[in-house]
Amino acid sequence: MERKNLWSSYSEEQLMELEKVSEKYRTCLDMGKTERECVRTAIALAKEAGYRDMKELIRNGERVKPNDKVYLEYMERAIVLFQAGTLPIEQGMNILGAHIDSPRIDVKQNPLYESGDLAYLDTHYYGGVKKYQWLALPLALHGVVVRKDGTRTDISIGERDDEPALVITDLLPHLGRLQREKNADKFIDGEQMDLLIGNRPLKDEKEDGVKKQILRILKDRYNMEEEDFLSAEFEIVPAGKARDCGLDQSMVLAYGQDDRVCAFTSLFAMLEEKEVTRTSCCLLIDKEEIGSVGASGMTSRFFENAVAEYIALNTDYNDLILRRTLANSKMLSSDVSAGFDPMYEEVYEKKNAAYLARGPVFNKYTGSGGKSGSNDANPEYIAQLRKIMEDAGVSFQTAELGRVDIGGGGTIAYLMAVYGMEVIDSGVAVLSMHAPWEVTSKADIYETVRCYEAFLKAEF
Repeated sequence: MERKNLWSSYSEEQLMELEKVSEKYRTCLDMGKTERECVRTAIALAKEAGYRDMKELIRNGERVKPNDKVYLEYMERAIVLFQAGTLPIEQGMNILGAHIDSPRIDVKQNPLYESGDLAYLDTHYYGGVKKYQWLALPLALHGVVVRKDGTRTDISIGERDDEPALVITDLLPHLGRLQREKNADKFIDGEQMDLLIGNRPLKDEKEDGVKKQILRILKDRYNMEEEDFLSAEFEIVPAGKARDCGLDQSMVLAYGQDDRVCAFTSLFAMLEEKEVTRTSCCLLIDKEEIGSVGASGMTSRFFENAVAEYIALNTDYNDLILRRTLANSKMLSSDVSAGFDPMYEEVYEKKNAAYLARGPVFNKYTGSGGKSGSNDANPEYIAQLRKIMEDAGVSFQTAELGRVDIGGGGTIAYLMAVYGMEVIDSGVAVLSMHAPWEVTSKADIYETVRCYEAFLKAEF
């Protein structure tokens, strides 16, 4: 059941379309380096495609008609889009669900300090990272500051050529003998990963002059006081744009492809839909990298509440319709898989590994060890998906996340399955997952969009 490399199977027309999708994807990655930026990007694209804000319809007392397109944003950190089908909503939806948070470094609430004539921001890493990978890289600061009077300023520093980059420093090898004797987890302590942001003191200041200079810059440029850090949200991410990778330009090298490669391909597929029989839904959610917790994560009631509001735009609402709608839905939990890397082949089981350029990956289960924390999709559902992909001419592969006693990971699949709906993980294979720069194949990105489009059209 070996799958073939897709590149040789595409026509010239398909290759041109592949490059268009790849270019659009790279642009979205550059525009969406944080959850808030991803949501803003999704809203802009949705409006271009004719989507309306559900809050507007609710205020106006409007109803949704077949093939109407609406979206609902939540806390600027999550968004759900619906396209109304011709069938009653309680017969279920076809749902694409992905997360838009990615591993990164966050700034603490009381972060600014000076030491050794250098100014720093104190940090706390977010999600599963190899801490040493974030040292001595050009970094950017993205976020928002909200003041006591409710005014706010969005901030991005380090992305443009005329802006300064920031950095977390590393120890020189000449003094690093003891450091090199540590294992990777202990190579650098989390409290040492502070962001270097200044060295020039404010004139005539004898104490904390560098810190005071930074505060002056923040005040002049962003009208920000030191106390405003308390209600600010700053994320530290790699500086620079997504780029083609490889001499053959067959891959994409970029930050945040886990899981934005699945989020944006899901969004692209959703926005291309013209008419659907079953209601289509695209869910882009936050906090998966830290357990899907919080008000904007999958363990919250955001999605359930959004579906309830959407039902109320279709018909006279009652709880039984909501339960039927969720239980009768089908879902692709759009999340990435670990691409087979020959440099580390000892951690993969080759027959059940995901390979670049062989199409989207279906993971029957994730979890770890004895499938702990896994959804484990039903074979009846997988058989339906096989037929859908075959009819649409979509190539796909199946995989597990590494060898049985080595691999493991989680997605939002099991959290959606609690409603009784059929769910399976489906997404793009990624090399260097969770590193500051990750690698995907353009062929997989293109084929995944085709996969998601076929799924949204399916009638089940």
